[in-house]
Amino acid sequence: MKIKVPNGAFIFISFKVMLQWTMGLSDLGRGKTMALTTIQLKKKLDQMFSGTEWRTSFKRDQDQYRVEWKDTGKGVNITLPNLVAKYEQNGERAIEEIVSHVKKSLQMIGQQAKLVGNEKKIFPVIRSTSFPVESKAGKKLIYHSHTAETRIYYALDFGQTYQLIDHALLEQANWTETHLKEIALFNMKSLPIELKKDTVADNDFYFISANDGYDASRILNEAWLIEMKDKAKGELAIAVPHQDTLIIADVQNDMGYDILAQMAMQYFAEGRVPITALSFLFENRKLEPIFILAKKKPIDQKNREKDE
Repeated sequence: MKIKVPNGAFIFISFKVMLQWTMGLSDLGRGKTMALTTIQLKKKLDQMFSGTEWRTSFKRDQDQYRVEWKDTGKGVNITLPNLVAKYEQNGERAIEEIVSHVKKSLQMIGQQAKLVGNEKKIFPVIRSTSFPVESKAGKKLIYHSHTAETRIYYALDFGQTYQLIDHALLEQANWTETHLKEIALFNMKSLPIELKKDTVADNDFYFISANDGYDASRILNEAWLIEMKDKAKGELAIAVPHQDTLIIADVQNDMGYDILAQMAMQYFAEGRVPITALSFLFENRKLEPIFILAKKKPIDQKNREKDE
């Protein structure tokens, strides 16, 4: 997971997504845990943020737990019912991960971000077209169009977190947007691509889940997409349901479209930074968003809009 800290900066942390398949349907292998109330969770968080560097508060009417780093006065709100839901899915690990990531995020806020000297730490990130174009502080973020469903933003990576790049940072470095984009795409191409393959109903599905925050960004690696297209036995379809998962499908029959649609919807609903539940066909070096109807081949979005 990557979280957004309400201080005007966008700070993100990644959670790992594990895929397992049984009889063609995804199974996340979650074990059952004992029920946990928000008050019980609040007490657990009090213990985990008991250090002198932290200041905590609790809004009972909103079920929100706030943690502030005393050195900066900056903080983050944790919505307890959401964390309870994660606890029910993943047990104590869910609480330990959010506590660890909140601490790292708040500590990073005090660092001064700059682009010059950190060129190798700049990467593109994929977001939906509904993603904000300004930070809460009103700073305009740098972004470019990608598809009808997605945009490309740019991130300065701090290791465990990253900050989206705004116009102020760009001006400070005296860079153009073109220069920023070139650097980010060059660095993205250096990211390793490790695929996990599953075959369901004679369709091949490949998953990227590197847990580095840039899984979806690999959709920008055109040379790799062309290579996958050349190797495909059928049509090449791609899904980026959220930032930490990219799915490539070698669709060889109509059932393949159904399976891809189900997977994309599932991961879109579960992702901490959802992007789009729609899939894309990769044809003629272009990504075309598609609607997938049950047990039918996809309908091109542009043609659908024309018919309407």
